[in-house]
Amino acid sequence: MATVIFLARQGTDKASLREEVEARFGYDLSRRLDEIRPGYRFDVSCQGSVPESIIAFLEADSVEAAIRNAISLGGDADTQACMAGAMAEAYHGGLPKALRSETLARLPGDLRRVVETFTARFLLG
Repeated sequence: MATVIFLARQGTDKASLREEVEARFGYDLSRRLDEIRPGYRFDVSCQGSVPESIIAFLEADSVEAAIRNAISLGGDADTQACMAGAMAEAYHGGLPKALRSETLARLPGDLRRVVETFTARFLLG
């Protein structure tokens, strides 16, 4: 996942991201979400959740679509949605303002300050 985020932030296209991850980690990213959904079960292992999260990102055309794709698989949906969303955020250059605002509004003040401090320090740099 870190490799995808790093390369996405460098402007790497999705086809090249797919090739790099398959070569480096041996993941089969040729599967489609429609092929995965029928037989997918809860699996918290790296091998059973990361490739599916990457595929959810690769098949999406937006941050929200990546998150929705991951949730649609079922299984460890919250974790996979976080992973797919993180990759999509890096690829698309950030969260859409409406999604960011809604998410921050739902956080308690102390957590919101952590996110804002982290963003200012490491992402807006």
